[in-house]
Order: sequence, then structure tokens, then C-alpha cells
Amino acid sequence: MKAPLVVAVAGTVAFALLPLMVPPYYLGLMIPFFGYAIALLGFNLLFGYTFGHAMFLGIGAYGAAVMTGLGVKSFELVLIAVILASAAVALPIGLLCVRYVGIFFGMLTLAFGMLFHSFLFKFYYVTGGDSGMRVARMKILGLEFVKYNKIEFLAGPFYYYCLGLLVIGGFVMWRLVHSPFGLHLRTIRDNALKAEYLGVHVRRFRLAAFVISAAFGAVGGAILGFRVGLADPDLVYWTQSGQLVFMAVLGGFANFFGPIVGALSYILLQDQLQSLTQYWRFVLGAILALIVIAFPQGIAGLAVQFKRLVAGRAA
Repeated sequence: MKAPLVVAVAGTVAFALLPLMVPPYYLGLMIPFFGYAIALLGFNLLFGYTFGHAMFLGIGAYGAAVMTGLGVKSFELVLIAVILASAAVALPIGLLCVRYVGIFFGMLTLAFGMLFHSFLFKFYYVTGGDSGMRVARMKILGLEFVKYNKIEFLAGPFYYYCLGLLVIGGFVMWRLVHSPFGLHLRTIRDNALKAEYLGVHVRRFRLAAFVISAAFGAVGGAILGFRVGLADPDLVYWTQSGQLVFMAVLGGFANFFGPIVGALSYILLQDQLQSLTQYWRFVLGAILALIVIAFPQGIAGLAVQFKRLVAGRAA
């Protein structure tokens, strides 16, 4: 059995058994982890290029709010709707953004993200402004789970539902990354000019990656909005995009599982540091600086290096 498959299976089993070992509070923390992890699977397709990815988290959360406001009670229908909505938004924005490269692409995506934030914040009668929009409780897999209160529902059925979404999302992304499409993206990331000389349609592939990434972000946003019960403009603010970058760097964006590790580490670190000091952001920043300087491959990269070191000594 290949190492990535072993890691994926072991991780899935560990998360499946987690409700038997920890109190509901920590299971509640895992819901935003699942949301961010799914969003980061898509974000990692474009890492190093986009800085405004929180916009698609907002599309997912506000899409869930609008759908439930219209009486839709199926989480699956909401997911389909927000995926289509995010793709519809990402396509025209991507057509413009992929004309540029490097920092210009990143700043342009950030600008569109802040425009979306301004719309959400200013058009109070449409979006609720700084009060946000309510995301009502929905059915999952056609079941209401009426016997569960909100905490029990999040720590039980919805926990396993989100775990299933992460497994499906991870499988889909793994297939994409290791397909000819993914190899083209890797070539473009390494040397876009050489890829273009070889006949690769660089803009088309970047646009496709942007739309796919947006769809993953919207799914993550729907989970985040449902967990809180509110779609809030702060979810789209530029600091949220920075938080996604933080998670990717923390976990190690060069490793497929790195962003997932980064999301988990960030959620747990944030929770613990907030209980210890009001300067938790400063401490997180110091940790990120340490990792970038000492361990540029992130936590996942550090684990890989440790494995190689152990294997070398054993040999």
C-alpha cells in the first residue's frame, strides 16, 4: 500500500474514532477545520497566485443563507447551488485575472474580494450588512435528526457528514492533481513561459484551476456558515484570505496533505492561544515566521524529512 493511501486511511479512521475519545467541544472545533480543509484543497491549486480566495468562502456561506431563506432544507441542494454560483462568479473574474501573472494576479483577486466584501457590508437591505444573514438548519442526506440539539447535531451526524465531504473532496483533488490536467498545472507553476512554448494553453488551465478552486472554497464556506448559523461579511474580509495562506504555509503547501495539516494545526493553536493570551495573533505570527525560516516545507514537510532521516539511519 502506497504511503499517501496509508496516511489518508489512517487519518480518516482517526477522525472517525475521534467522537469516542473527546468531548463535544472539540468536535465542534473540527467543523471549521473540515470547512477550511476543503477550501484549502482547492486553494492549493493556485497557491502563490491568489490572495482573495475568501470571496468564495463568502459565496458558499451567503449562498447557504439565501437558499435556506427561500425554504430549501437540503444541504446537498445547497452545496450544488453554491458550487454553481461560485463557478459562475469565478469564470468572468478568472477570465480577467488570468491575463496577469504573479503578484498582479494575486492583487487583482484580492481587489475583487474586497469589492465583494464592500457589497456585503454596504447593501444592508439585501445582505444584512454587518449583522449578516441567518443560515437555517438543514437536512443532511434527507434526514432532519430532530432529536438532536444544535451542539449534538454538529458533534454527531454533521461531524461525520463533513468528514465524508472532506474524504470525497480529497479523493477528487488527488485524482485531479495526478491527472494530465494536474501535471499541466505543475508545469505552469514551475515555468509558465516554458510551458507555453511547449504548447500548453496557460491561461485556459489557470482559468480552469481558478474555477475548480472557487467551487471547493464555496463548499467550505457553506460548512462554515452552517456551523455558526450566520453568513457574515467578515468571512470575506482580506484577513480571511491571509488566514488561508497562513494555514497553507503552516502545513506545507508543497505536500498534498499539507493544507489539511495546516488547517487542523491552526484551529487547535488558535483555540489554545485564545484561552491563554489576548495576543494570540502575535504568537501565531511568530510561529509562522519560525516555520518559514527554519522549516520552509511546513509541518507536513518536516514529517517527511523526519521519516527520511529515520529510514536513512535504519539503512
